[in-house]
Amino acid sequence: MTSTTTAAPIIIRMHERDNVAIVANDGGLPAGSVLPGGLVLVERVPQGHKVALQDLSAAAPVLRYGIPIGYTLKAIAAGSWVHEKLLDMPSARELVNLPMATLQPAPLLPLEGYTFEGYRNADGSVGTRNILAITQTVQCVAGVTDFAVRRIKAELLPRFPNVDDVVSLEHGYGCGVAIDAPDAIVPIRTLRNISLNPNFGGEVMVVSLGCEKLQPERLLPPGSIPLIDQRQAGAGPGADAVLDVVCLQDDAHVGFMSMVEAIVQQARAHLERLNARRRETVPASELVVGVQCGGSDAFSGVTANPAVGFCTDLLVRAGASVMFSETTEVRDGIDQLTARASSPEVAEAMVREMAWYDAYLQRGGADRSANTTPGNKKGGLSNIVEKAMGSIVKSGSAPITGVLAPGEKLKASGLTYAATPASDFICGTLQLAAGMNLHVFTTGRGTPYGLAAVPVIKVATRSDLARRWHDLMDVNAGTIATGEKTIEAVGWELFELMLEVASGRKKTWAEHWKLHNALVLFNPAPVT
Repeated sequence: MTSTTTAAPIIIRMHERDNVAIVANDGGLPAGSVLPGGLVLVERVPQGHKVALQDLSAAAPVLRYGIPIGYTLKAIAAGSWVHEKLLDMPSARELVNLPMATLQPAPLLPLEGYTFEGYRNADGSVGTRNILAITQTVQCVAGVTDFAVRRIKAELLPRFPNVDDVVSLEHGYGCGVAIDAPDAIVPIRTLRNISLNPNFGGEVMVVSLGCEKLQPERLLPPGSIPLIDQRQAGAGPGADAVLDVVCLQDDAHVGFMSMVEAIVQQARAHLERLNARRRETVPASELVVGVQCGGSDAFSGVTANPAVGFCTDLLVRAGASVMFSETTEVRDGIDQLTARASSPEVAEAMVREMAWYDAYLQRGGADRSANTTPGNKKGGLSNIVEKAMGSIVKSGSAPITGVLAPGEKLKASGLTYAATPASDFICGTLQLAAGMNLHVFTTGRGTPYGLAAVPVIKVATRSDLARRWHDLMDVNAGTIATGEKTIEAVGWELFELMLEVASGRKKTWAEHWKLHNALVLFNPAPVT
């Protein structure tokens, strides 16, 4: 990496084999700029975009991260701007003859002595927040529930100072769907597992319409809810927790306000139990972190994602759980992932999830190239291959010890590949279902993304974004590009911030402004 803190031209080359580098200067560089090494730009190159470091013949591989991210459609002179319209994207790596658990890295040294203040749950999980969540079986009840939640926040929540928030788990599922189709299990288990997220303290409250296909007992069958105390069951040891449901179509409800009042009154008992909870010191191993990127640019794989990857290794060393996801954004690095699997079985599970998603895209007449957005390309990413190489580094270097299908709950600590679409909202929703209690989100183009259920720490890839969005970005990784900080320094900064946020001693900007996106369930089954 060539870097300087002056206004001199800054270019970043990721691998010694690369025949392109990206321009790091704010605003890009004009034609005639003399790059380190003496190369002169023959045309203006925007920030984050690639410049050819040598003459490239037609059909030549363009190398970034040491791999071909495309093949030139025509000859390109050294010093020229290399962008997506000049490249032919490589074919996807076939899911055969892959290296399966072939890497045997030296064990990471344990990282001991780090703690945070969290809420210990009856099932052994730990929350970073103390929130009452109201589950909804169907979109039809969303308006009533939202009205009731506003009343609960205004009338009840001030009486329970130890409760952080009340949220409604609104979604677009529940009826008008093929509820018995094989893939319907994905949205159903997603909503079920979100309802049991550690930040909700084991309190489960449901609002149902009554006639929907997703009935409460199907969503949360007996035995699925951890028993907090015997008062919930009304029976002796071994009894199941009673599902607390407000059904709007019940004959007892006469008028709109009757429905609202029932929800408000039912919430009171849950709030009382949550309010009795207190934070306690727990080891950093109780963190369950989901890492994700959105609004990516060419700096994502240079600054923010490598820093997150370093932090991922710190978390794994501390015994914590980390999930990386976004199937289409890691698909082109499948050989890297299967090689890092802790066992052939884990490698095979990754291949199985990739194959399932390939088939899902094929049914829709799409492929992985549909992932890249206009903003990605404006930020210098030519195609999904280049984007994937920058995305995958969020996973760090630790062995991959687990694989989750969409909507499944996390089973073990360490580094897990949680298969999800790359959509910010769907990925975040599925990571919530897996049990995430803290979220890290990197962005280069900028997004005010947030989640109501967990704190979201946002990491900017560029200093210009961090400066302009100073009250939306929590960490500036752009200092890595200019040489002001190292990847390791920003990784440690992020790790220490996580412990502060998890303890409730600091709020993220998204929490400060109460910004959150809607839950979006992944539903690959038919809509009827």
